[in-house]
Amino acid sequence: MKKNKHRHFAENATKVNNENFDNANPAEETAQQVDQMVEGEDEPQILDNFDAVEDGDETADSDDDAAEASAPEDNSPEKEIESLQAQLDKEKKDYLFLMAEFDNFRKRTLKEKSEIIKNASEKVFKGLLPIVDDMERGLKASENATDVNTVREGLALIYNKLIKFMEANGVKAYDEADDTFDADRHEAITAVPVADEAQKGKILDTIEKGYTINDKVLRHARVVVGQ
Repeated sequence: MKKNKHRHFAENATKVNNENFDNANPAEETAQQVDQMVEGEDEPQILDNFDAVEDGDETADSDDDAAEASAPEDNSPEKEIESLQAQLDKEKKDYLFLMAEFDNFRKRTLKEKSEIIKNASEKVFKGLLPIVDDMERGLKASENATDVNTVREGLALIYNKLIKFMEANGVKAYDEADDTFDADRHEAITAVPVADEAQKGKILDTIEKGYTINDKVLRHARVVVGQ
C-alpha cells in the first residue's frame, strides 16, 4: 500500500513539473529541476510526511481500541435490578408452566383411574351374566320338578360356577380351618362362655363368611367367639 502511495505522488510531481516545463522557457535550470524531481530526489521528503500521517492514524486507532477495551462495564444498580427482574419473570413463567403440566397430569390420572374402575366393573358384570342365565333356567326347570335331588344338583353346579368366577377375579373366602379370632378380619357378633380354656378367643361359629380380594379384606366374617 505504501509503495502505491509513493508511486502516485511521484507521478503527480512529475506531471506538475512537466506542465511547468511545457509552459516555461527552455532554460537549463528548469530542465535540471525537472530531472531532479523525475529522478526522485524530492520524493523522500514527501513520502516521509505521508508515512508520519499514516503512523499517526494507526496510533489513534490503537488508542481508541485500548479505550474501548479498558472501559468499565455498566454495573449500576438500575442494570442489576433489570437483570434480576428479567430472571424473576423467567422463573415465574417456568413455575406457571410446571403448575399447568401438573394439573393436566392430575386430571389425566383421575380420568384414567375412573375408566379403569368403570371397565373393571363392566368386566365383572359381564362375567356374571352367564351365571344369571343358569340361575334363571334352574328356577324355570324347578317349577315342574318332582325330584329334589335333581334341583339340588343344579343349584350346586351354579354355585360352583359362581365360586370359580369369583376366584378368577381374586375374590376368595376365608379359610374355614382358621378358628383364631382376628379383629382385623373378623367381626364378633356375640361371645359365648366356654368351660374349656383352649376355646377362649376361638371362633365357635361363622354366621357370614368373610372374603378377600387380592389378599385385602373385602368383607369381615361375622362370627361367634368363645370367652
